Amino acid sequence: MTSLISRRGILKGSAALGAGLAAPMIFTRGAAAYTNEPKGSTVTFGFNVPQTGAYADEGADELRAYQLAVEHINGEGDGGMLNTFSSKALKGNGVNGKKVVFVTGDTQTKSDAARASAKRMIEADGAVMITGGSSSGVAIAVQSLCQEMGVIFMAGLTHSNDTTGKDKRRNGFRHFFNTEMSGAALAPILEANYGRDRRAYHLTADYTWGWSQENSLRTYTEKIGWTTVAAVRTPLGLGDYSQFLTQVINSDADTLILNHYGRDMVNSLTQAVQFGMRDRVVNGKPFVIIVPLYSRLMAQGAGDAVKGIFGSTNWHWSLQDEGSKAFVKSFGQKYGFPPSQAAHTCYVQTILYADACQRAGTFHPCAVIEALETKDGFDAGFTDAGFQFDGLGNGPTLYRAADHQCFKPVLVVRGKENPTSKFDLLEVVDVTPTEKVMYRPDHPDFAGGELGACNPGA
Repeated sequence: MTSLISRRGILKGSAALGAGLAAPMIFTRGAAAYTNEPKGSTVTFGFNVPQTGAYADEGADELRAYQLAVEHINGEGDGGMLNTFSSKALKGNGVNGKKVVFVTGDTQTKSDAARASAKRMIEADGAVMITGGSSSGVAIAVQSLCQEMGVIFMAGLTHSNDTTGKDKRRNGFRHFFNTEMSGAALAPILEANYGRDRRAYHLTADYTWGWSQENSLRTYTEKIGWTTVAAVRTPLGLGDYSQFLTQVINSDADTLILNHYGRDMVNSLTQAVQFGMRDRVVNGKPFVIIVPLYSRLMAQGAGDAVKGIFGSTNWHWSLQDEGSKAFVKSFGQKYGFPPSQAAHTCYVQTILYADACQRAGTFHPCAVIEALETKDGFDAGFTDAGFQFDGLGNGPTLYRAADHQCFKPVLVVRGKENPTSKFDLLEVVDVTPTEKVMYRPDHPDFAGGELGACNPGA
């Protein structure tokens, strides 16, 4: 997409400012320059999404949501979730007196490509914030770059524990849930439906998200008595899974857990069903397939193959809270179909960033970080420090200051047996309360990383 603004350079400064410090920088408004401080009548956001590759469908929906968020922030359209958001700082007239414009990049679902496109948007286009991605490997790489260059990173769709665990950064924030939360939410439902005596075979996307998802599901399923027969890594973007599925069939596993996402999940699940796995009986039990992380786009791609299959999701368009209804209405009127969870989290991240800038009265990253780490009037009842809010589609939510992870209820979904439309493919079977998926900042699966100091860049 062509940039909506002319290209311009950034103010050069030490990318290592504050490196090695454990405490956050104390910000004094107006005290120092920062990377891409907007001087004119506009401020530029950078939307970095997979426009090609295995996660391109998610990327396309993310970009739709970003465009919609910009419209609402600038006062176009019906306002969407600005009307339901507990914070009332944004008035639909831009941010801090400036109109929001944006530039885009293609991550290609590759870390190097994602870093290159983010760097271009920061250096050449003057982006003051980068957001996006549908891969945890991409998110971690871009988050690190943004920390080095002194801009805020509002992660898009990233589910690996590492994003707000060992690879967390002070300049980075995640609204999306993680694999620890998926495991905690799914295990009780799996036990209730399939019992405690299961033999599970994992096929796992071979990168940080797949490893994290496998680890979390193994931890929680083994706690309920399941045995892990094997865990096999598969390449990202693989089209043909027949060799791996044959190995599953030749084992004594009675459960297949597909730690795949996007087109990879569509391909592996569809082929597993074509191999007759759902019709098999192993160890005296009907064979079971589980997809730990679902999306409406994936369900649509897999079609009938998703029927009866459990998974978790961050958000679903069928939710009836006021924020979700407002977002679904706005998105549907603009694009003609309901939004995915990828669209939802990207829209929310854009609103949260703009709101923090408005509340801080500046785009200085250290002030924005402070706004996102600090309770501001609204009290959802969380005892951990951080920004508390409601009205953005998931109920009361905490952006925890300790690790920049959002905490909110997690949805367990199942493929519908009798869908009413091509979009109505998943049903919400359980909403796991926040307290059931919340963990301490020093949880062992999140150890090894420090937020460090804010880096304002220039």
